[in-house]
Amino acid sequence: MNFRRRDVLGFTIAAPVALSLSPAFAADRAEISREVLLTWHKLILELVRHTATYVPPVAARAFAYCGITAHEALAAGNSKLVSLAGQVTDLLPLPARTEGAFDEPCVLHAALQATVAELFFNTGPTGQRAMEAMGRKLGETASAGIDSAVVERSVTYGKTVAEHILAWSRADGGAVVENMGFPMDYTPGTRPQDWVPTNLIRLQQAPLLPGWANCRPFAVPSALASDPGPHPDYDEAPESVFRGFAQEVYDTGRSLTDEQKLIARFWSDDPMLTFTPAGHWIAIVLQIAERDALPVEVISSTLAKLGVAQADAFISCWATKYMYNLLRPVTYIKRHIDPAWEPLLITPPFPEYTSGHSTQSGAASTVLTSVFGEGFAFDDETHVDEGLPMRSFPSFAAAAEEAAISRLYGGIHFRFGNEKGLEQGRAVGAYAAALRTEA
Repeated sequence: MNFRRRDVLGFTIAAPVALSLSPAFAADRAEISREVLLTWHKLILELVRHTATYVPPVAARAFAYCGITAHEALAAGNSKLVSLAGQVTDLLPLPARTEGAFDEPCVLHAALQATVAELFFNTGPTGQRAMEAMGRKLGETASAGIDSAVVERSVTYGKTVAEHILAWSRADGGAVVENMGFPMDYTPGTRPQDWVPTNLIRLQQAPLLPGWANCRPFAVPSALASDPGPHPDYDEAPESVFRGFAQEVYDTGRSLTDEQKLIARFWSDDPMLTFTPAGHWIAIVLQIAERDALPVEVISSTLAKLGVAQADAFISCWATKYMYNLLRPVTYIKRHIDPAWEPLLITPPFPEYTSGHSTQSGAASTVLTSVFGEGFAFDDETHVDEGLPMRSFPSFAAAAEEAAISRLYGGIHFRFGNEKGLEQGRAVGAYAAALRTEA
């Protein structure tokens, strides 16, 4: 399956509009809800890629709120689903429905439309047009053949669901991102192991989102609840353990195979060029959902728990990053091994330990394994549109491990940052996997 994300942004996709009612009314409405859910999430991926403030932690936050909005909208009218109210931090139960009949696809569509409009209010003209077209065409699909009074009642309730979730989101500490996430004032560390800027871009002379750990987590009890402990002691001595990790990055970078280069690029998931590391795992779920014709209940509960895991993974990882404030391999290598060395990938503008890619991949794989089981094989076509070939994995754990080692191949993380990131992410993911979403 070619994922065809760019068609969604331009809204040339026709499938959602072509759906029609069948005699099996309830089953048909469930199928329309499924298409509404999948199509909105495909657009959300593209909006992340085209909205400048959507750096990885911010994107993960949006995926969480979109996933929870969809899940809560469906759970309000589906006895197969269980609300996350009272399970994730500070989320109160939804307002009760009024008397009268409701149409579930109309509720779901209205809830997602309102939520996406607020979360991506600052996207560019192309994204604004796509949201408007999506809202209009999916609204027509959802309401086709439904009594107008039921449509109106359902849309009103869907907007109520969205406002309930959005009001909750506005108080989490991450709703406003100023200056692209870079602090206006920053005092650098003075220790030899402290992070320093790794490029000459003026904006990136300060690190990205140093206060992100203060955001309210969803399922973990605190930002540092899953901290994996300190990294190896910093040392510049030629025979030291720390120097050995740096030497490994240097030696690996100078002898990369074509396969290793491909792996590094496949998992790079750079903001503004792709839909970020969290979006990569969302895309994997959407591909599996289409391949296996998953019912809407499974898709919604999976996306909700996955979004929670990824958002908490970045909160946890960022707490660790700024507690240890460790320099990047390129800084150490240029100082102590080879001043002319350059990594394969561009080093991100924030501390090294732990690896964000590894942490969120560990969290994602833990949740998805809890849903689909050990040894669940899948193909990943996420970057086919960018000219990268499909990759196949025997399990979610294997994909997460490849995502983690890709950062060593890219030259931007030490091995211990990747391995401890996976450990941290798996601990975070266990909290999300424990959420009860299905009856």
